[in-house]
Amino acid sequence: MPGLPFRARRVRSADLPDEETRAHVAGAASAAAAEVEPAPAVVPDLTAAAFFDVDNTMMMGASIFWFARGLATRKYLTTRDMSRFVWQQAKFRIAGNESADDMHTIRENALAFVAGRPVTEIVQAGEEIYDELMADRIWAGTRVLAQQHLDAGQRVWLVTATPVELASIIAHRLGLTGALGTVAEVVDGHYTGRLVGELMHGEAKAEAVRALAEREGLDLSRCTAYSDSSNDLPMLTLTGRAIAVNPDTELRAVARSRGWEVRDFRTGRKAAKIGVPVGVAALSGGVAGAALALRRRKLS
Repeated sequence: MPGLPFRARRVRSADLPDEETRAHVAGAASAAAAEVEPAPAVVPDLTAAAFFDVDNTMMMGASIFWFARGLATRKYLTTRDMSRFVWQQAKFRIAGNESADDMHTIRENALAFVAGRPVTEIVQAGEEIYDELMADRIWAGTRVLAQQHLDAGQRVWLVTATPVELASIIAHRLGLTGALGTVAEVVDGHYTGRLVGELMHGEAKAEAVRALAEREGLDLSRCTAYSDSSNDLPMLTLTGRAIAVNPDTELRAVARSRGWEVRDFRTGRKAAKIGVPVGVAALSGGVAGAALALRRRKLS
């Protein structure tokens, strides 16, 4: 399909014995899947780069929620599917210390709703959903930070748990270099609904950045990482410079103790003080809305 920011790949899941191995496989797969735009027109600084988390850092709320919501309007998901998906995502983001069983369930169900669908079909939907639900939710302040790196001749990647296809669309629309995201298994151009390795979360993000740095010849001590969440500490501590953007309570405390710069673009100061991520509010609202819709369906 012309104009796609990535190429579909035929990949199969390996037998992954433990979480550390899954994170390593996920990181390597994500780095391998990352598309690279041409170097900026300024004098390139090829050993320095910036890595941006997406949810609540580059975008208000959770990108996978808006993606699922857009797919639901296109009848890819039933109301029941949507409510179950939103609840799992809310639990995943709020808990922060998921059990092995929880992570297994999330991993197995993360992309079940696209199982059997052609990659090109989902990507086309993703392009439309970005325009409908995501474009207006990009934090202007974070976008400026990314542009500053581009203007300095540095490359800029998104690093996110959202599927790499959607992450690539976001990166492409923002004029960034590329994206590291969760890699879905694809067979004969169709999604199987399974992941390759692990969700791009926690240590897997650090593994992806390491793999990309090795591939692209980056000096991580000259790189910068941005995130809102303490879950991204493995990535934030990997680079020479870390900046907390719209930080949650724990990350704000870590940033204060380590002397990291903090940028808060939220207008609701109460949210900033208590560290409630915007995405949680969106997810919670989605849960409530889905539950109400289900109740109305039963009553009708």
